[in-house]
Amino acid sequence: MFSDADLPLYYEWHGEPRADRRPLLLIHGGGSTIESNWGRLIPLLRDSRRLLAVELQGHGRTGAGEGPASFEGSADGVAALLAELGVGPVDVLGFSNGGQVAMQLAARHPAAVGRLVVASAPFRRDGMVDGFWEGMAGATFEHLPQVYRDADLAVSGDPAHAERMFELDRELMLTGFTDWSDALPAAIAAPTLVVVADRDVVRVEHAARLAALIPGARLLVVPGNHGDYLGELAAASDPGPLRRTLPFVEDFLADNAA
Repeated sequence: MFSDADLPLYYEWHGEPRADRRPLLLIHGGGSTIESNWGRLIPLLRDSRRLLAVELQGHGRTGAGEGPASFEGSADGVAALLAELGVGPVDVLGFSNGGQVAMQLAARHPAAVGRLVVASAPFRRDGMVDGFWEGMAGATFEHLPQVYRDADLAVSGDPAHAERMFELDRELMLTGFTDWSDALPAAIAAPTLVVVADRDVVRVEHAARLAALIPGARLLVVPGNHGDYLGELAAASDPGPLRRTLPFVEDFLADNAA
């Protein structure tokens, strides 16, 4: 389904409403669709809670829009969608770029967020491993893994859509992402779990610093890489990392009576 906002965001509901649990909003990472980021996670959660998954600007079934993407703009768009749907507060799980959107959502629209899980997301450029920015600067569409291209084409139906998605994400990271001040994470009031893998593209020490800045936040370091612990399609061929990590995330979210 699509919202009626200025840039209509595609969204899907999974699972049945629960009077005792807030809905869980899923915000995907760069290059992803709902299916490629959450296709393995949704079946494991939809029997226990209501899930709301969105596709951000230029991803999957959402159009590319007229201007560049931004974490702030995406957060405002998601907040508008929540208001339009009449839901909130919701718990939020954001991965990678989606984690940055989730942090902006919690800081800019605190009433919209119950509990927050920030997974593999930096708030400063020095939080990325050596070589990340050089690789991003030299990347072309041909470097985008085929699994992402196929996933986008499967739902957009437009071969050019994936290329525009890549351009939006690359521009977002290279020019749209500047270091956030410590004041932004410090302003997040929602109970927060910061998650990072021990072989992530985000440095473990950076995730620890983020968790220290968000009042009362907890830190979870899991064995794995960037995304396999959430079942992300391009990162995970083995379901083990997801099965090991999910109980910790569910335990954190369990303290969420509406």
